[in-house]
Amino acid sequence: MTPQQKGTFLPALTALSAAFLLAGASFAAEAATLRLATDSGTQGSPAGDTLDEWRRLVEEKSGGDLEVEVYYQNELGGQQEVFDLLVAGGVDMMLSWPMTSYDKRIGVIYTPYMTLSWDEAVQAYSPGGWVNELLGGIFADIGLKFFGPWPEGFNGVASRDQYALDIESAEGLTVRTMPVFPAPQTMQALGYQTAAIDWGEVYTALQTGVVDGEAGNVIYWPYEYFRDTLDYYVHTKHFFMTGILTMNMDSFDRLSEAHQQVVSEAAHEIMEQQFVDARARDEHYIAKAQEDGMEYFALPEETLDTFARRAREQVWPLMEEELGAEIMDTIRANATPL
Repeated sequence: MTPQQKGTFLPALTALSAAFLLAGASFAAEAATLRLATDSGTQGSPAGDTLDEWRRLVEEKSGGDLEVEVYYQNELGGQQEVFDLLVAGGVDMMLSWPMTSYDKRIGVIYTPYMTLSWDEAVQAYSPGGWVNELLGGIFADIGLKFFGPWPEGFNGVASRDQYALDIESAEGLTVRTMPVFPAPQTMQALGYQTAAIDWGEVYTALQTGVVDGEAGNVIYWPYEYFRDTLDYYVHTKHFFMTGILTMNMDSFDRLSEAHQQVVSEAAHEIMEQQFVDARARDEHYIAKAQEDGMEYFALPEETLDTFARRAREQVWPLMEEELGAEIMDTIRANATPL
């Protein structure tokens, strides 16, 4: 999906959505088959493995009463298309990096420099944490059941031929951002030119020179998918990246109480294991990328502080216009002090 299409998107059922809804008639009657998808992650990737494990747990805990069909990255469309299916009920469960087209308040999870350390992020996003509490209500308002986060770590900027270690050096570098608010605005505040591009289109954008780099992910993603193209990774840490384990609320409500408990327990097991695994996995891929020739830059604290101050000064006021003063007051009260 192009940035222009994103800007004009209206939350309406597509033909594909309608087809899935029609196919879901048997599910409504029997509550026997659930469709589980992700917008990012092929089979065998960490995200893909998470889908496989969620399926295994649901089928095992339900004694086979529930069957789960799994759809990996691009099998049902791009990021926006799959999220549309989730909201419409064409997909029942999802590991999502959610779109903000239905509710800009989802952008809470993309607040730049909200937390600045792993310990702070884990505390904020864990069940009972202040970010976790915010997200539950927001997702419910668009008809989604929020099970919890699937944390990955702090992201950075992967690029080829050139890189930027400060705001001034970023001038002239065009990077891909996620097509969600306020991802482009954040990178613009850090000095970059931006192009908001769906994850499934990133490789083509890099190959054709539309962008010089990718600024949406922890190092795993550019290393695993684009290491033949990208040379550098600057750990700007502008977002703490997390997927979301979620389910269409109507699909959840149609389940029996026992099956609701099965799906919820399985999701919480997945979430808890990811909190254990995520930091070690991120550190592993930082080391592996360097072993395979990608140059990695860990920025000094004073540089990260400069980035954080710039993003908070320029992006947070924009977020208040979209998310509202109440949410931003909560963020300001709980964010890492500078």
